[in-house]
Amino acid sequence: MAVCARLCGVGPARGCRRRGAAREQRRGGAGDSEPDTDTDPEEAGGGSSEEDEEAAERIEGGRPLSHPAEAGPAGRAPLSILELPPELLVQIFGSLPGTDLPSLARVCTTFRRILRTDTIWRRRCREEYGVCENLRKLEITGVSCRDVYAKRINPRVKSGRFMKILPDYEHMEYRDVYTCLLHRYRHILGLWQPDIGPYGGLLNVVVDGLFIIGWMYLPPHDPHVDDPMRFKPLFRIHLMERKAATVECMYGHKGPHNGHIQIVKKDEFSTKCNQTDHHRMSGGRQEEFRTWLREEWGRTLEDIFHEHMQELILMKFIYTSQYDNCLTYRRIYLPPSSPDDLIKPGLFKGTYGSHGLEIVMLSFHGKKAKGTKITGDPNIPAGQQTVEIDLAHPLHLPDIENLRDFSELSRIVLEVQEQVRREEQEQEHRQEEENPSQPAAKPVGGEGAEGEDNPAGAEGSTQDKAPASLPFVLPMGVISRNEDYPRTCRICYYGTGLIAGHGFTSPERTPGVFVLFDDDRFGFIWLELKSFSLYSRIKVAFQNAEAPSREAFDEMLKNIQSLAT
Repeated sequence: MAVCARLCGVGPARGCRRRGAAREQRRGGAGDSEPDTDTDPEEAGGGSSEEDEEAAERIEGGRPLSHPAEAGPAGRAPLSILELPPELLVQIFGSLPGTDLPSLARVCTTFRRILRTDTIWRRRCREEYGVCENLRKLEITGVSCRDVYAKRINPRVKSGRFMKILPDYEHMEYRDVYTCLLHRYRHILGLWQPDIGPYGGLLNVVVDGLFIIGWMYLPPHDPHVDDPMRFKPLFRIHLMERKAATVECMYGHKGPHNGHIQIVKKDEFSTKCNQTDHHRMSGGRQEEFRTWLREEWGRTLEDIFHEHMQELILMKFIYTSQYDNCLTYRRIYLPPSSPDDLIKPGLFKGTYGSHGLEIVMLSFHGKKAKGTKITGDPNIPAGQQTVEIDLAHPLHLPDIENLRDFSELSRIVLEVQEQVRREEQEQEHRQEEENPSQPAAKPVGGEGAEGEDNPAGAEGSTQDKAPASLPFVLPMGVISRNEDYPRTCRICYYGTGLIAGHGFTSPERTPGVFVLFDDDRFGFIWLELKSFSLYSRIKVAFQNAEAPSREAFDEMLKNIQSLAT
């Protein structure tokens, strides 16, 4: 701060110089001292008299200040930043991070007065949080109806209507939006996984117009895996009054109501609804179930003829509805990418038989690729590693006629499985011979064998020699929820899939085939289940979701898996 004060020329300005000289005399002529460096943006430009407000209006209007000490003598280049025109100072201050502005406001009265200019805070809101321009004109222009309106279903009137949700922002200032809303709740922006037992979920908290909104992303209706994601708001935060942020629960069909958010610790927060009666419907639990079923599955219970599937659906409704939007969320990151990756990692939606569509995160770890469940089911809960692909063992599938024979595909896969087992045993023997006093290292297929020396594994040469596309068809007897799968593929790899009984009992990894169709779709053949899962990329540009480092992403994966276990 002392350096900042010297560079800014504090002292030549009238008032600041007198106070600075008086302080130095009281301290016995000591040098510049460091003031309090609290970085709360709410302090910047706070508390002003009527004269200060008039000065701020002059600054905002671009008219130069009349004080000679600030204007500088005519024909002389300014020696101090205080002699620059106010509109130029507004541009300079607006380019600084919002967290630095409180310290700047402590330098002198002039800086504090300039920092009351709303243009500065508008720029910080836009550049740091993506807030759109013309906030006060949203209601007039109708920009992004999702920002301005929320669709509401009135149970008594069987039709949809739109309910206005924007409060009056006529007198709202960008400084209040930044300090009391965006900066205060910045730690909850990004991707989160709710703790809903085995089911999990995907929450995206974003700055949406004048709100911070938590959107729950849902897979498309089964089995349309290529359809876009669905989303619904769970909560929102906005300024109802100046400097007072309001949290509202959006769950249910009766509109926004009182809620609460608590940031428990780093990378974890919880929500609570204070008016759960808003979640109830006049027709009781039966009407709530029918409404939930239409939203979740896009059909009625009478349309679902499979008895086991009906049981799974009813179980999920009973389990998830008991939370009443009182949930704990833990941060998740998108997987980091590398030029050597087979395809771009990310989030995918995949078919899982009677459980419907689920969200899976594909990530690459040296010679392995992993598919981790973000949403789950009673058999394999969210957080578990559903598939693992061995990139060091590509599969050479037979011609299209022999590929229809399931026994032929099984023979090829089991031979590779035996080869992998032998390689693991040889690796263990070598480790024991080299380090007899130390415990044996984990096998090639384990967590510890994800070497970084050859990130692409052995598939590089195979990919170069393989044609651009190979004919593909599912073997006879293999069940697929979606018959509209691609009929050509790029390459196949040996892999394993995790299966278990209800309640994650007796989990085991079974052999399978990973099929890469294109940059956005892949499949997995579960040999033991005689089932096929098709995965399609989630094409949503999520913000604030990048992992700070590779280590942070790996730690996140371990945490969500340990919680699921």
